[in-house]
Amino acid sequence: MSFALQLRDYRLTTAEILYHMPDHPGLLQSYIWQELDLAPKFPALHKFLDFWTANLDGKLHSVRVGQAQIITPPRWNAGQLLTLH
Repeated sequence: MSFALQLRDYRLTTAEILYHMPDHPGLLQSYIWQELDLAPKFPALHKFLDFWTANLDGKLHSVRVGQAQIITPPRWNAGQLLTLH
């Protein structure tokens, strides 16, 4: 993360994007997007969603946004490992 951007009120923003699978529109797929962005307008997220709508086949269903409200150092918790098969 860029500390200079954080000093300008940019915060780590995470969006869970649910979209309809192009070949199976009845099924939803999840995509996680994460960038530094500026609340409440979220220009980086809107730019990404505009790109998605114009260039990708999966129709957007919903977007859920979360954001860190304070400047924090990056953390990694070894107790929460994800195992993929």
